[in-house]
Amino acid sequence: MTVLAVVGPTASGKSRLALEVAVARHTVDRPTELVAIDAFTVYRGMDIGTAKPTVEDRAAVPHHLIDLLDPSESLSVAAFRDVARATIDEVRARGATPLLVGGSGLYFRAVVDPLRFPPTDAEVRDRLEQRWASDPEGAHAELARKDPVAAGRIAPGNVRRSVRALEVLELTGEPFSDFDDSYGAYRSIYPGLEGVLLDPPTDVLRRRIERRAQEMVAEGLLEETAALRARGRLSRTAAQAIGYAEAAQTLDGDLPVAALPEAIARRTWRYARRQRSWFRADPRCRPLELEAARELLLAR
Repeated sequence: MTVLAVVGPTASGKSRLALEVAVARHTVDRPTELVAIDAFTVYRGMDIGTAKPTVEDRAAVPHHLIDLLDPSESLSVAAFRDVARATIDEVRARGATPLLVGGSGLYFRAVVDPLRFPPTDAEVRDRLEQRWASDPEGAHAELARKDPVAAGRIAPGNVRRSVRALEVLELTGEPFSDFDDSYGAYRSIYPGLEGVLLDPPTDVLRRRIERRAQEMVAEGLLEETAALRARGRLSRTAAQAIGYAEAAQTLDGDLPVAALPEAIARRTWRYARRQRSWFRADPRCRPLELEAARELLLAR
């Protein structure tokens, strides 16, 4: 049975297209259910900053992998993969077509490809972070000694990635670089996978990102972030979400309210560039204009 996907950078229009296609397919007796491939819509209460589907959207067709966790909980890529694959299996068992929609290239590939993910251990990670927090070059030098291939792919100042590679070495005894040997293969575990990539022109995308950042703040992102923090400590994943991290800076007095939309838009644009790189490299994600993408998905 076919598995469909709509992917693309933030503000490309992928969520709206996926919803329209799913609703239209329902009317011709082809049940279609949406599966969100996103690191942050899994968190309850993180609505404005993630542009989460509305209650009305979710009532129109079934949506999955939304509001699964409290923001204090962590969810690794590997754990997300397992939940997503189980959900896709359940949708297909009902005779419906799963329509994956999202902008995280890593999460998408984790779900559809047989990638290997090394284990993680919070205690080991914390110890290594404390050891190298003030010496990112030292962490990189240590990694270069133990895994020169991984070190060659990591900037010397990126202590987070260097620490992650050192953590994997300590936990598994295997070089971190050995775990990415299947990234270039694009071997889907779903033979019928067919994806479309929405990738608007740069000037269009930048304007949409700037407008979305302004709307997020106007719609109450600061208040939503304050409410989340009042409920308890955010997990590492939730706390780093674009929009929420910047809103937290504003709430702490480190970023003026007037500068908040620009800070969000700037970081979102950097992320969008990475998203484009991920999806443009994937031969299964066909770059199409909006109408052509809609026609293809409705025809499958």
